[in-house]
Amino acid sequence: MKLGSLLTEQANPASASIDAVSTLEMLRIINDEDKKVALAVEAALPKIAVAVDAIVAGIEAGGRLFYTGAGTSGRLGVLDASECPPTYNVSPELVQGFIAGGDRALRKAVEGAEDSRELGAEELLAMGFCCADILCGIAASGRTPYVLGAMAKAKALGALTIAISCSPGSELSEAADIAIEVLPGPEVVTGSTRMKAGTATKLVLNMLSTGALIRLGYVYGNLMVNVQPTNEKLVDRAIRIVMQAVGVERDRASELFEASGRLVRTAIVMGKLGTSKADAELRLAAAKGRIQIAITQAP
Repeated sequence: MKLGSLLTEQANPASASIDAVSTLEMLRIINDEDKKVALAVEAALPKIAVAVDAIVAGIEAGGRLFYTGAGTSGRLGVLDASECPPTYNVSPELVQGFIAGGDRALRKAVEGAEDSRELGAEELLAMGFCCADILCGIAASGRTPYVLGAMAKAKALGALTIAISCSPGSELSEAADIAIEVLPGPEVVTGSTRMKAGTATKLVLNMLSTGALIRLGYVYGNLMVNVQPTNEKLVDRAIRIVMQAVGVERDRASELFEASGRLVRTAIVMGKLGTSKADAELRLAAAKGRIQIAITQAP
C-alpha cells in the first residue's frame, strides 16, 4: 500500500497557508475543520448502533470488550476503557485497552512497535483474550500492522471483531465483522491524525462504551444508577439520584437508600413501586439489573 494514497495522509487545501495567517484566522481554520467531525460520525451511526448491540450481546454472554491500537488510536482506546470503572462502577476487566509498545507508549512514542503483526497477536493473548470476548481494533489509517495482527488472531479464535478507522475501504475494515468508518477528511496539519481523526475516534468510543452500558442497565433515564457509596460525596450523589429518579424529597430518598441496603437501583425500584427490598431485588434480578424493565414487568 502506498501510504500517501490514504485519506488521512492527504493535504488539506483549506489549511494550505495556515502558517501565514493571523492566530485568530489559524484557529478559525482548525475550528471549521473540526465542525466536520460530528457530521462524519453521524454518517456512521447505523454501523455504530450495530456494534453497540453486538457488544451488549457479547457481554451478556459472558464476554469482555477489548480495544487495541497504536499511537493516538491506542491511547484513546486505553482512555475509554479506563474511564468505565469510575463512571459506571464496572469491573476493570469488563472493558480493557492495550496499546502497541505497552503502557510506556501512553506517554512516550515507542518507535516500531506498531509495525509488528506478530506482536499485536501476542499481546492480545497476553491480555487473556478468548473466543467469548470482543475486539475493537482502532487505526485512523486502517492499515496498522499491530492492530491487524490482533484482529486476525481474534478472528482465528472465533471472537467478534469491530474496526474503527478514518479511511474508506481499508484493510482493517475488511478484516472486521463490523466496520465503522468515520471520514472527516484530511487533517489541518497533513497526517496529524491526533486532530480530526482522533476527535472522531473519541466520539465513536464514547458511543460504544456508553451505549453498551446504557443498554446493560447502568443508566436509568440519564442517571448513573450503579454508583457505590464508598465516601461522603458518593453517598450524597446516590441520595440525589434516588431523589430525581423517584421524584421525592431528600428525607424520603434517604429512607429508601438506607432501607435498600444503600443500593441505588434497589432504592429506586422500592420508591417507584412502593415495594419491599426483597421484591425490588427479585424484580431487578429478573430484569438483569435494568430498572425500566423491573418497574414495568412482573418478576
